[in-house]
Amino acid sequence: MQPIKLLMEEHRVIEQVIGCLIKMAENAVASGELSVDHASQAIEFIQHFADHCHHAKEEDQLFTLMCQRGFSVEMGPVAAMLEEHERGRFHVRAMKEAVTKYEGGDKSAVRQFAANAHAYGSLLTAHILKEDFILYPMAQQAFEEGDEQRLLGEFEKVEQGHADHHERFLKVAAELGEIYKVPRPLESDRSRLGEVCAAHADMPSELR
Repeated sequence: MQPIKLLMEEHRVIEQVIGCLIKMAENAVASGELSVDHASQAIEFIQHFADHCHHAKEEDQLFTLMCQRGFSVEMGPVAAMLEEHERGRFHVRAMKEAVTKYEGGDKSAVRQFAANAHAYGSLLTAHILKEDFILYPMAQQAFEEGDEQRLLGEFEKVEQGHADHHERFLKVAAELGEIYKVPRPLESDRSRLGEVCAAHADMPSELR
């Protein structure tokens, strides 16, 4: 499998959990009650599957290779994606804090959880679109002979380090998807890219 295709398949799993997270937040605000079990599962999924596994492949392997091929880590698309990863982590920490407060009896924490769930969902949805249709194609154009095979080998090492997590979190995503009626997308919705990236919307159609 191509390394970029593997990353995009992981995006589909992350999108499914984001969809569940948004419904979770909506239910919590409507009822005033937060499902601690489901919220904790979603947060754990994000921290381990989305961040420690998926983002680790990007930050430690893909982005490093892209910088070796001329991209800057201080400005441009790689820098933008790194900054969005950090913003996502901020919202995840805030969600986790809200769950702890709620478990301690603070009902107002429902609003904190919901606000950060929506913020995280919006951020990651846009982030994934930009990676799928802008960053990844740029990376593939910059790859030299042997880069993809080398990258795939590095990804396999990351997977070996998270072997006990990967299948478990795929199952968590599927189970939450069943509960919240959120199917796993089969592919990324390119039509939405213009909504999240003004520069892309302004491009002539033949260049998109």
